[in-house]
Parts: sequence; structure tokens; C-alpha cells
Amino acid sequence: MKKWSMFVLAVILVSCLSAPVSLQAEEDLEDKTAYVDVSVATLWSEPDITRPVDEPSVGNPVDMWKWTESMTLDQKLWLVGNLQTQALYGQEVTILEERGDWVKVAVHGQPTPKNELGYPAWMPKVQLADENYFAALKESKSFALVTDTTAWLYDDKQHQGKFKEISFNTKLPVVAQVGDMALVATPSDGMKWISSEAISVYDSRQDIPDPTGQDLVETGKQFLGLPYLWAGASGFGFDCSGFTHTLYKANGITIPRDSSVQATHGTPVAKEDLQKGDLLFFAYNEGEGSVHHVGMYIGDGQMIHSPNSSSTVEIIDVFESDYYSSEFSGARRYID
Repeated sequence: MKKWSMFVLAVILVSCLSAPVSLQAEEDLEDKTAYVDVSVATLWSEPDITRPVDEPSVGNPVDMWKWTESMTLDQKLWLVGNLQTQALYGQEVTILEERGDWVKVAVHGQPTPKNELGYPAWMPKVQLADENYFAALKESKSFALVTDTTAWLYDDKQHQGKFKEISFNTKLPVVAQVGDMALVATPSDGMKWISSEAISVYDSRQDIPDPTGQDLVETGKQFLGLPYLWAGASGFGFDCSGFTHTLYKANGITIPRDSSVQATHGTPVAKEDLQKGDLLFFAYNEGEGSVHHVGMYIGDGQMIHSPNSSSTVEIIDVFESDYYSSEFSGARRYID
């Protein structure tokens, strides 16, 4: 009865809190906090440069599988330089600039020297919500962390109506837990149900257990075979640094978003001292130039990584590869 009382109170709370602030009010747009309102928001280098093949990724809702699986290799390669990063459902952003139907945002929780607020790039305005009730619940409630590669939100507890497929590492406020289901808040569509088997629930980010190297390895192995996506940072596709950033983030540790910056933080590690979970970096000019790739060491001379647009997440014998061995530039450790 107590759990259902919480549910009723939550419904009343949602009904009573003020209506969302419109993102169409251009004079008030800049420096506003908003929340991603699609399963995965893809962020672009410039506004309004998308192609017809990108349509599934720029509306609300999005269809990430349709987008990624419909592109040819050449179409995927075109994304290099035109995409910057991705943000997940319910993730907080700060709006920096507006241009027509597009906004430039800083994605919170993705550290970068480009902007102290978070990773900056452009996204369609329609993919954002600014609702008081969701913001309030994010501040006051425990949260569900999606631990499956992707998971479905449902309109009902009986799984009869699928609402939205969301990504690994998505975090949503928990309103109630009933049996094998959890009721979570969404940015603009009230409350939805998710299987308890697909999530972990924490009272705060500090409650996420400190991971071991093996924990990170097991997290990464879930994604073996997942196709690479430039700028990808979700269970629908990763780039190399989006992969390592997300593995750590889902285990409670925030590291920089890009490989070149990941390579300058953490603790330097000698090749002979590598441990599971250490990040391995690769640079041009036989390891002496700028960093262009990152993977995670999993022990026994092996690395798991998301290599390039023609490949999938894979495990390789890293130092037996002429290419990776010759471009190895160092390693960093982000866990004790």
C-alpha cells in the first residue's frame, strides 16, 4: 500500500506543478536549462546540415535503429566532422544560442575544454523539453540507471503499450517501484514503466558502487558487435571515446568526452603495469603526434574498443597488431 500511495501522490504532484516553459520564446531562450526529450539526441557541428538519410535522427521521436541501419558506409563516413556527440533521454543541457529551429547547447556531464558547462554542439529545438515537474523530480527522487544495452519504457505496467526505446546509461527519476517494474518520470510525457531487470536504482550518484576493472570489462562486453557511429555515445552506437566515456559514466565515474582529453587526465600507467579498465591511447606519427583513438585494456594483452565506421565493438590482441602497436602513445588509469 505504501508504494501505491507514493504513486498516487506523484500523480497529484505532476498535475499540480506548473506547465512547461515554451522553448519557442526566443527572447528567453539563451542560457536556459532544458532536458533531452528523445531517446538519443544527436548533436551537430552546425545547424540545419542534415541529409534526407538523417531524418530519423532529427525529429521527435527519433528512430535510432532505422537511422544507423539505413546508412551506407560512405554516408556514415560523411558524419565525421559533421557530428560532435550525443545526449540521452532526460539529460540536462544549457541552451547557449538559437538559430531558427536549432539550438546550440552544452551537454552537462560531458567534460570538455570547449565549454565549462559541457560539450557544445547544435541540435533541433523540437528535441528538448523544459518542464518544471521533471526538473523537480530529478532533484528530489532516486533515479533509475539503465543497465541493459537498450530498454523499453511502457505506457502500462503490463507491457501492453511500448512508449520509447531508451539507451544504456539513461537516468530517469524513480517515482515508485512495484513488483518487477519501476515507475519513472519522463521529460514531457508524464510517467512510464520500465522493467526492474533493465535498471539499477540509486538514491544519488554517489551511491553508485566504485567499479573494479573487471566491472568495466563486463560492462564493455555487453556491446560486442555493436556498429560504430561517429560521435555516438549510446547503446545504439558508439565512437571510440563515446564508448570509454559511457562505460565509466555508467559506473559512476565522469571522464572527459574526447580521447585527446581523456589522454591528459587520470594517472599515467606504464605499459608493463597495465590493469583491467585502463585506457589505451593511440596517436599519429607512430605514437608521437596527436591522439586519434582510445580503447580499454581488458587483460592478457587485449583491448576492447569501437574502432571505425566500417567496424563494430570488438576485442583485439592490441600489441600483436602492427597498426595499434606502432601508434600506442600511452595509458591512463581512472580507478583506484
